[in-house]
Parts: sequence; C-alpha cells; structure tokens
Amino acid sequence: MNALSADDPSVRLRAAMAVGSTPDPGLLETLVERCGVEPDLFVRDTLSWALMRYSPEITLPRIRQELDSDCAQARSQALHTLSKIGDKAAWDWITRDMLHDADDETARTAWRVAVSLVPESDEKDLTDELVTQLGRGNRSLQLSLSRALADLGDVVEPALEKAAADPDPAVAEHAGATRLLVQSRQADRDAATEKARRAVTPAPERANAVTAAEAEGATER
Repeated sequence: MNALSADDPSVRLRAAMAVGSTPDPGLLETLVERCGVEPDLFVRDTLSWALMRYSPEITLPRIRQELDSDCAQARSQALHTLSKIGDKAAWDWITRDMLHDADDETARTAWRVAVSLVPESDEKDLTDELVTQLGRGNRSLQLSLSRALADLGDVVEPALEKAAADPDPAVAEHAGATRLLVQSRQADRDAATEKARRAVTPAPERANAVTAAEAEGATER
C-alpha cells in the first residue's frame, strides 16, 4: 500500500504490477482510489490492468461507484477500466451525462466505452447523442469523436449527413470529416473482404474468372 503511493513512479508501477500478479482483495479499495489520483499515465494503465485481474463480481460494483465521483480523473479512469474489462452489462451504466461530461478526457473515454459496449438495438440512440458533440474541442478531441462514430459503422451515415448541413460551420466541417473517415473504413473493409474471398477461391476458379473477364473485355473492344 505504501509502494502504490511512493514518490518514485517506477516504484508505484512495480507495486501495481505486483498487485495484479497476485490479486489481494484487501488492496482493491487502494487500487481504485489510486486510479483517481495517480499522475503517471503508465502507472494508471497498470492500475487498470491490476483491477482486471480481480474477479468482475467484486471489481465492477466498486468501479461503478467511481462513475459518480466529483473527481474527473476518477470518472475517466473508471470508464477506461470498464473498457478494458469489456463486460457488456456495464452498458446500462453509461449515462447521457457521461457522454456530455464537461471534462474532455472523461467525455472522450465515455465515447469509446459506449461504442464498445452498446447493443445493436441502441446504436442509433447512441449515434444521436454522439452527433450532438460534433464541433467540440480541439483537433485531438474531435478525432476521438470521429473514430468513435466510425466504429459504429453505417448506422451513423444519416445523422452525419444531416449534421454536415448544420448552420454551425464547426459542426458541419467535423461532420464532413467524419463521413470521410466512415467511408474510408468501409472501403478498407470491402477491400479486405475481396482479398479474403480471392484467397479462399481455388486456383482453377480464379483462372477461369480471369479468363472470362479477359474474354469479356476483348468482346467489348
């Protein structure tokens, strides 16, 4: 417990790794509390890893409490840990207020977690909430939102098309850039699917397909 709050971040890092390697229920509270105050990014990530090593039955209820914390870092790190655990039951804990959190880092993390946990039936509602954040923040924050929307896939296209005509130029520009990202990802997926299809197609069939294509081209000429 002393090492987790030592002045030297390398000591805190080793302590978090040790706790994760041999989870002790008696240290759960300390781990969660340290997530809210730990200044070093690598140590915080290791704290989340250590929490993942505990049984979800004891970690999830405690992490859920942090989602209502007055401390922005505690909220953000709790969300980050939820994303690592990946328990779909935590979707019900992601509120509208989290997606609109005044703290940029907390909102950014909430967007990512929501997209990773959302059931297919709720994807449109989530899209509608995320689209209201278009135009927010600096380039880095906007890119995070664009990536979150793109991860939802084709369901976001109607909302983005509407937002691209928004009278606010910041919203319209962000929506347009996000649409390009969505289209680019779709093109990549299509190319990967075609490549996979060709890889599993027997060689004689590929040869016949090429011959047929060449014959059709010659006929057209």
